[in-house]
Formats: sequence, structure tokens, C-alpha cells
Amino acid sequence: MSVLTYPEMIVVGLLQGVSELFPVSSLGHSVLMPALAGGSWARDLDMSAKGSPYLDTLVAMHVATAAALVLFFRRDWVRIIGALFGSIRRRRITTPDERLAWLLVVGTIPVGLAGLALDKVMREYLGKPVPAAVFLVLNGVVLFTVERLQRRRRSAEVSQVSGPGTVSRRDTEEATVVLPAVTARGAARDGANQPTIRQRAVSADQVSDARLARLGWWEAIAIGACQIFALFPGVSRSGITMVGGLLRGLRHEDAARFAFLLATPVIAGAGVLKIPDLARPEMHSAIGPTIVGSLVAGVGAYFSVRFLVRYFETRTLTPFAIYCVIAGLGCLAYFSLT
Repeated sequence: MSVLTYPEMIVVGLLQGVSELFPVSSLGHSVLMPALAGGSWARDLDMSAKGSPYLDTLVAMHVATAAALVLFFRRDWVRIIGALFGSIRRRRITTPDERLAWLLVVGTIPVGLAGLALDKVMREYLGKPVPAAVFLVLNGVVLFTVERLQRRRRSAEVSQVSGPGTVSRRDTEEATVVLPAVTARGAARDGANQPTIRQRAVSADQVSDARLARLGWWEAIAIGACQIFALFPGVSRSGITMVGGLLRGLRHEDAARFAFLLATPVIAGAGVLKIPDLARPEMHSAIGPTIVGSLVAGVGAYFSVRFLVRYFETRTLTPFAIYCVIAGLGCLAYFSLT
């Protein structure tokens, strides 16, 4: 039987924590990396092997990733959960925060049901290098294709509405976020810079949530259902969820925010349901390395989401799409020849 070591779990933890939120598929990388390393790594970290503790350790690392997301979005979750219970108490939805809370609830249902039915089957039968490489290529192709469609759509919109003195709805919405930044510079001269900057950050999140709250119920369900494809090793949860949001017309920053918020209860729920598996006798020797790997995954996930939230304010999925195609094709060629 395979024995998990501390070096293996530290590397896997860092890989899982970072790639879970980057749109490059943590599950695909968790399959491909050990196979590429070969030797004891390929033997120990084979999730398709019967009785392997590797899949259980990945579950624990997912819980750490969810904890990092909760920590990063802690103020948002306090506001959203408070709004959810407020709407339950009043038996109606009256604010954008309340609507967003329920959109997250309904958006989580499809992948929750699919995960219970298909998760183990998909990972055990498809959690092998060649299928993972194929799905990684497909992941990149989908990301690239949607970005090209987005570029054409934006170009068409600009050509239709641009002109001297034209002010779009997007410009108006952004003004509500940019205006406090101007006030912050003025406040700096009056010695009141810090409170105003703090208000700017909160206002930006609330403006984004207000835009997300305009999603329809079926739109939220459809975007949330995109996470089902992440059951295939090589397909990124955050990436495919962002694709669903972009196809709906969301901005990149809003699509990323909605993807991260949707992922939090899904990742946490899947981890909590499978935590009892960590008590299996064959897992006893792996508990120490699993704890260390989970801590590394949590730290990696925190800094990843911190980077990506800022990244998608101005940039796109295209670099990740190119990486997935190149890495997937390279792995496919390697495993086909060996």
C-alpha cells in the first residue's frame, strides 16, 4: 500500500491550493504531477488505485482551501449570510444582498446533487494521466474560445454605443466606485485618508454584488451548474464557472467573484461530507502529512484568491487558456509515448 510522505504532501498542498482557484484545474494537476514525477510519487499519489489515501488527502486540502476563501471574503460572507437569515425571517427578498444570497443557494444545488452521484466514479475512472491531459486541453480551448467571443461582443457594443459625449451604463456604475477614490485623495490632505479608503473597498464589493444580484434565478442555476464539469480531472472549477458568467454577460471581475463565492460552499460541503473517510485505518500514517499539506494548501489558496481578485479587474482568461492547451498537449504526447 502507498505511504504518503511529508515532501509529497507539501508539494501537493501547494499545487492544490494555488491551482484550485487559478483556472487551470487543481484535480488535473494533482493527477498529472505525480505521474510526471514517476517513481514512488506516481505510486503513492495515484487516486485511481484501490484503497489509495491520496483522494482523502485531497479532500482535506479542499477544506483548507474553502477556509482560505471564507477568510478572504469574511466581511462579504457575514453580510451575505446575515441577509439570507434576514430574508428568511421576513419571508421575502427586499435587498440586493438578500437576492445574491439566494442566488448562491440555488446556484450551488446542481453541482451538489451531481457531486454526490458522480464524484467518486469520475475521479476513480478518469483520474488518470491521459484523460486528465485531454480534459486540460479542452479546458484551455473553452477558455480561449469564450474570451474570443467576449472580445467580439465588446467590440460590437463599443461600435454601437460609442461616440462623442456618450456615457454607457458601465461608465455610470464604475463612477460609484471611482468617486470615493477621488475623495480619498482629497481626504489625505485633511488627515482622514484611512477611513475613506476603507469605505472605498467596501463600496466596490457592494457595487459588484449589486450587479450580480441582477442575475435571474435560472441564470444563477446555469452558471452554478457549470461546476459539474469540474468533476472531470483537467476542467477548472473557477474557470468553467467564469465561462458561464462571461457568456451571461458578466464582467471578468464579477464573474470571478461569483465563481469564488459559489465555490466556497461547494468545496467546504464536499470536504465535510468526506472527512469521516480520514478516520479509516489506512489513513492513520497519513494524518500528519495530510495536516501539513492542508496548511500549505490553505496559505496557497489565500494568496491565490488575493492575486486573482485584482488580476481579473483588468485582465482575462487568455493566458491560462494558452497554458492549459500547451501543458495538456505536452502531457498527452509524453504519456502517449511512454
